[in-house]
Amino acid sequence: MPTRVPAPHCWAMTTIQNPRIAAAEVARTPTLPTGPDETVTGFGVMGLPFASGHYLALRDFPAASFLPGSVPGYRSVWHRDPDGAWTFYATTPAEHSCARYFSSVTANDAVVCPVDVTWTGDYTLVVDIPDVLRWTIGLHDTAATRLLTRIGSRLPDGVWTSPGALGAIGRCAGAMLGAGQVRLAGTMPNGQNFRIAPRRMWAVRSSRAVLHGRDLGAIAPLPDQARLGDFRAPQRGLAVVGQGRFDAFDPTRHRSAADLACPPPL
Repeated sequence: MPTRVPAPHCWAMTTIQNPRIAAAEVARTPTLPTGPDETVTGFGVMGLPFASGHYLALRDFPAASFLPGSVPGYRSVWHRDPDGAWTFYATTPAEHSCARYFSSVTANDAVVCPVDVTWTGDYTLVVDIPDVLRWTIGLHDTAATRLLTRIGSRLPDGVWTSPGALGAIGRCAGAMLGAGQVRLAGTMPNGQNFRIAPRRMWAVRSSRAVLHGRDLGAIAPLPDQARLGDFRAPQRGLAVVGQGRFDAFDPTRHRSAADLACPPPL
């Protein structure tokens, strides 16, 4: 089971240098923040836009506080088509995956299916959903990601719970990275407030994605930045190791993903 200890003690002492080791480290010893919030920790590609109008994102969370005790974590792939319709694929049902926070604005039901992540190098990974998606991602360090990693790995936990501080960090990060608007705090479509703490960061250097047999083409910003509630889908491919906090589910204030019918598992 993941432990709940103050996050800065874990992150500040690490000497991780590349994303494969960073992802393996957080998977081996996932640490969830303390407090009453719903929390997640792990690795993810925050998002990647394609010139064809498609958009993909990956979440690989070895621990999430809202999962049943027998489920250690989950993986999820988000897909937005050129018409703006989102589909969430995940290894766990909608109420126990990212759709928990986004289902009210997704045009398609969440899909329960295998999501495999294989690291083929220190900076290269392959995401595979059998018969649906084959996505190869190449990452690299840039001057901006190195600087933001140095800052993010040293900030105290109190900063990551302050919406004001997160707003300032997001604005600076968006400008430095050329990623458009970056919102690290706000309200999810289903009503929960969120706070995102990206402790380590890399940029996407290259990618090839084949979805339902169709090559999604070159990576490039969308004509208009996609959004889901207050969350902004970055206009540049970014990968992070970090943590997320969300309001604990309250049926009087929040939309339940379980209210939407989900198709059978693939």
